[in-house]
Amino acid sequence: MSLRTTVAALAAVLSLALPVAASAAELKVAYVDLQRVLLEVDDGKAAKARLQKWLDDKQKEIDKEQTALRAEKETLDKQASAMTAEVRAQKEGELQKKVMVLAQKWEKSRGEAANKERQEMEPIINKIDQVVASIAQRDDLGMVLDKRDSGIVFAKAQYDISNEVIRAYNGSGKKTTAAKDAPTK
Repeated sequence: MSLRTTVAALAAVLSLALPVAASAAELKVAYVDLQRVLLEVDDGKAAKARLQKWLDDKQKEIDKEQTALRAEKETLDKQASAMTAEVRAQKEGELQKKVMVLAQKWEKSRGEAANKERQEMEPIINKIDQVVASIAQRDDLGMVLDKRDSGIVFAKAQYDISNEVIRAYNGSGKKTTAAKDAPTK
């Protein structure tokens, strides 16, 4: 290959690579820890407290039924010697059915908890997405990645916009509340 052909090929490669390199240099990227944001914004804290109260209430209800079933089993065990085999088998069967019903109730409450969490968190996540989008637009960010789900192993803290998202989210709720509560003339 002649020097002229090599230089021409190199020039062609550089002419294609320079615009790509220039556009890559202009790409601004940031990341956000969405899980942390969700737990630290005011609405997220309130939703988590509501969910925890609901879970605690459900757990108390299940614990109460479980205690009653244990007491019923103890009574059955104490009276078993005085019962006929047929009566004892019937009582044990009834107790076993109650245990199964309680297990189903517990499993159902786990599904309800997942649904309730989704219902509570979905509007908050949507609002967080809007806040992230507005910050990205304002700062001309080409991409905003989720710290946990993007596969980021390391990133400088200066590219983390989580605190800014939390402040903007909490601030946006106060502005609308303040405007709503403002006296009209």
